[in-house]
Amino acid sequence: MNFPTSFPKQHQNHHPGFEYEMNPIPIYDDQLYNKKGDTLTNKVAIITGGDSGIGKAVAIAYANQGADIVIVYYNEHKDAEETKKLIDAIGRKCTLIVGDISDFNFCNSVLEQTIKEYGKIDILVNNAAVQYVCTDIKQLTNEQFDKTFKTNVYGTFYMTKAAMNHLKSGGCIINTTSVVAYLGNETLIDYSMTKGALVAFTRSLSTALAKGKTGIRVNAVAPGPIWTPLIPSSFDETKTSEHGSKAPMGRAGQPVECAGAYVFLASECASYITGQTIHINGGEIVNG
Repeated sequence: MNFPTSFPKQHQNHHPGFEYEMNPIPIYDDQLYNKKGDTLTNKVAIITGGDSGIGKAVAIAYANQGADIVIVYYNEHKDAEETKKLIDAIGRKCTLIVGDISDFNFCNSVLEQTIKEYGKIDILVNNAAVQYVCTDIKQLTNEQFDKTFKTNVYGTFYMTKAAMNHLKSGGCIINTTSVVAYLGNETLIDYSMTKGALVAFTRSLSTALAKGKTGIRVNAVAPGPIWTPLIPSSFDETKTSEHGSKAPMGRAGQPVECAGAYVFLASECASYITGQTIHINGGEIVNG
C-alpha cells in the first residue's frame, strides 16, 4: 500500500486535535492489515484516546478480532461517534465515555461503568496523551508541565490502578510510549519525560505482577512519527507538512500500521511476553 510521504500545510488551534479536520484523514483501517478473526473473541478492552489516531486504529482492529470496546476520550465528540459507528458496523459493542483521565475519580468511574455494562475487563490500553511544543525550557510553564504529566503519566497510573481491581489472570495492560523516550526531542522535553516514565512504569509493574504470579502482563508500544491529530494541533504548518520525513523510511507512519502490535500483545500469542516494548518507528534503531 502506498502511504503519503508529505502532507499539506495545516494547523489546528485546539488540542489534542480533531481527526476529521486533518488532510489527509489518517489511515486507521485497511484489509491488508485488519483481517477479521477471533484472536480476541468476547474480550473487553478499554482504550483511552480511542476516538482517533492510533487509539482508533487499535479499537477497530480489536473489534475485528472479536472484542467489545470502551473508548475513553476528552472532547473529540465527532471523532468518537464516527469510531463507534465503525465498530457497531463490525458487529461489536462500543461504549463512549467522555472525561479527563487526569482525574482519579473519573478513572474509577470508567471502570465502574465498564464492569456494570460488560461484567469484566480483559485489556487496558493506556493511549491518551498531550504534547506541547516549547523551544526554550525557560519558557516551559509550570502549567504546561503539570498538564502534560497529569494526562500522560497520572492518567495512565490512575487508569491502571482502577483496572487492577478488576483485571484477572490472562488480562493485559498495554501502554503507548514513544520513540522520544529513547531519542529525546529538543522541542518536546516534558512530553519526552512522560514517555520515558511510561517505559519505566511498564518495566516495573510487569515485574511486580509477574513475580506476584497474577497472570497479568504489561507491555508497551513505542510509535515514531505517526500521522495523528496530535501533529497538526502541536506543530506549525511547515513542521506538520514535513512530519516523518526524517525517519529512515522517509515518511510518517499511519495509525493502521501500529494496530497489529497492540493486537499481538493482547493475544495469547504473547503469553510469555511482559515488560517489553515494540518499536514502530520507521527504522530508528534504539536501545530498549
